[in-house]
Amino acid sequence: MTELPDPLAAVRTEGRWTHRDVAANAARFHVVEAGEGPTVVLLHGFPTFWWTWRRQLLTYADAGYRVVAMDLRGYGGSDHSPHGYDPFTLAADVSGVIRSLGASDAVLIGHGWGGLIAWTAAALHPEVVRAIAPVGMAHPAPLRAAMVTDSAQRRAGRYTIGFQRPFIPEHQLTAHNAARIGRYLRRWSATAGWPSEEEVATYRAAMLLPASAHCAVEYHRWALRSIPRRDGRRFVQAMSRQITQPVLQIHGSADPAILPSTVDGSEKYAAAYERVNLATGHFPHEEDPAAFDAAVLPWLDKVFTDS
Repeated sequence: MTELPDPLAAVRTEGRWTHRDVAANAARFHVVEAGEGPTVVLLHGFPTFWWTWRRQLLTYADAGYRVVAMDLRGYGGSDHSPHGYDPFTLAADVSGVIRSLGASDAVLIGHGWGGLIAWTAAALHPEVVRAIAPVGMAHPAPLRAAMVTDSAQRRAGRYTIGFQRPFIPEHQLTAHNAARIGRYLRRWSATAGWPSEEEVATYRAAMLLPASAHCAVEYHRWALRSIPRRDGRRFVQAMSRQITQPVLQIHGSADPAILPSTVDGSEKYAAAYERVNLATGHFPHEEDPAAFDAAVLPWLDKVFTDS
């Protein structure tokens, strides 16, 4: 059995990058930065943290970009605040981080929840979002529709229903040194050999940071509990508008968490939309980083050349 690293050491993993903290939206965010050039901000999902982008940090920096991977609110080295796990606040977090970095705007590449935040930031803060690449995440409108009408997507997301209970999900996520995190990673992968034992150990360690499990669950609690509420209806209305920024949708053709059919219809919410399907599960950027980067880098060059 692989021994888990120290959680703080995992979050501050050393490499050819720089760790620092930035203030934004009345909170502190841990970011990891490499390279110089136009700014690209990488947003992780559940149940990972900034480290999920370790390969892209270096590859995109070597390609001539300033690449910043941030820990979302409640994850890793960022503030674990008691509130703020709704998309309005999370999108404002990202917008504030871009400004704190001194950039006029940035391309957002987001996986899972990071992809949903990218969609939201493009709609609500268009002045700082040049383009987005959602990975393993549909636009919020077809996603919500699928959770209501598609029994297959509801089955795929049934873990979210379990997260609505008080206290129990947090305990389950951290029990036995966060063993459940490893089960999620393996269940949602469609690639032999990924994740490795070392990768599983790193993600398990990060979830053991105090309050991380609670904060991760709060994202999912808002997603379901807001559906009948005023804030949920306000979010749906805000996201009904078509965004004008370029969108590169990347999805695993064997994604068991967000089904490929759930992504269908996302193109209606973007004026300039491309979709790439890769032969992976829910984590294309980790399961097949070469194919993922081969799709992203030419698109990035086009985004910054055409604008």
